[in-house]
Formats: sequence, C-alpha cells, structure tokens
Amino acid sequence: MLPGELAEAPVLLFFPYVGEDKPLKGSALSLLHKRYKEYQNQVIKPFYKRYFAEFDRQIVLVDVLSSLNQGSHAFSDMQLALSEIMKSFSYGSNSILRRIFSPRTDKLLFAATKADHVTPDQHSNLTMLLRHLVQPVWQYVSFENVKMECLPVASIAATDAGYVESKGKAQPAISGTLIGGERITLYPGEVPATLPKADFWQHSGFEFSSFQPKHYVESQALPHIAMDKALQFLLSDKLR
Repeated sequence: MLPGELAEAPVLLFFPYVGEDKPLKGSALSLLHKRYKEYQNQVIKPFYKRYFAEFDRQIVLVDVLSSLNQGSHAFSDMQLALSEIMKSFSYGSNSILRRIFSPRTDKLLFAATKADHVTPDQHSNLTMLLRHLVQPVWQYVSFENVKMECLPVASIAATDAGYVESKGKAQPAISGTLIGGERITLYPGEVPATLPKADFWQHSGFEFSSFQPKHYVESQALPHIAMDKALQFLLSDKLR
C-alpha cells in the first residue's frame, strides 16, 4: 500500500472484516463500514476519474512467467488478481467505470511481459496461455465493440536468442547475464499453451531466470520484443 498524501489520514484507517453481522450504531464495526464508504467516495472514485476518464486505449501488463515459476498457488493468485482487476475495467452497464462516467475505451491490449526470458518458439504458447487467462473478459468485451489483443512483449530485451547443439540437434536457447552477474546460456523450458491442471505442477520442467538489462550502447536503439506490434495495435489509427 502506498498512501502518499493520505498517509495517516482517517479515511485509510480501516481493515477488512469477514462476516455478515449488521453493525450496531456507534460500534467499531459501524466505524469500519463508514470508513470504507468514505474510502470509496474520497479515494477510489477520484482516482478513476483522474487517471482513466480521458483514456480511450488501455494496456494491461501480466507477468505470466513469474507466476508459473513460483508454482500453483502463485499462478492461482495471479488468475484471481487479474479477474478482480478486470471487474473494475469491464465495460458493461454495471462496471465501476460506467457508473462513474462514460468510458470511451475502444482498444484493450493484454501484454505478457518478460517475453525475452523464454525462447522465441515459446512466444505462441505464452500468447495462448494469456488468451485463456483473459477469455471471460474477451468474450464479454467483444459485445461492447472493444477490440482486444494479446501479445508477448519485452520493452527492453535482456537476452539474445539463438541455438545450441544438444544430442546432435539444434536446441533453441537464450543467453544473458543473470541478476547475480553470471553469464549463462540455457533453454528455460516450455510454456503451457492452456491453463495448467493440477498434475502439471508436479512435472513442469521449466525455470524462468531473472536477467540483468544489457549494457546500453549510446546512439543505438534499445532491443525489444513486439513493442512495435503493441504500438501498431494501440495507436496506428491515431497516426494516420
């Protein structure tokens, strides 16, 4: 939590309470309810108005690889978080945005980040997995005339892709410098193309390492993955 200018303000002094008890007037539970309503009206609604009222394009960054790396619970947490976030940004008549103002968003991009941490042959699987994750949103938003796309991206690529020889065959691989400073070449493994089932986590054979950014060479363009495609989807019609 980053309270910023609201640090120690009474509007933030509440906590979740699990239960259906009707609060008594003047009770601590009643105060929690009051603070939460104030939080919605004084913090959340102004936040949406300030930052989203004028947007007509949105991009949602999803760190799919980190959640896969951390296991079943982390992946489930990411699914839940993505679902809850998209409830706020759904485009039906009952959404938070629609109740506050009339949103004008007509393009929505879901981007699977850190695409440079897997070999290029896995980018299609990464895209398909992301599509499965956002499928409920995809089906609904299509009826609201909002164009959607999923892309694997890396704003600054930290690795180089190539091939190594393994058992007499060419094996896709990536090379880069790990966060700890070690230079490494590896095949991180396969990304599942569909939502993993329970037994997947017992036999998964991947490890998505964290890499340092490459050494920046002045006057040269920063290496990236699919940032041009992201900009093409989001802004091409604006630049005609």
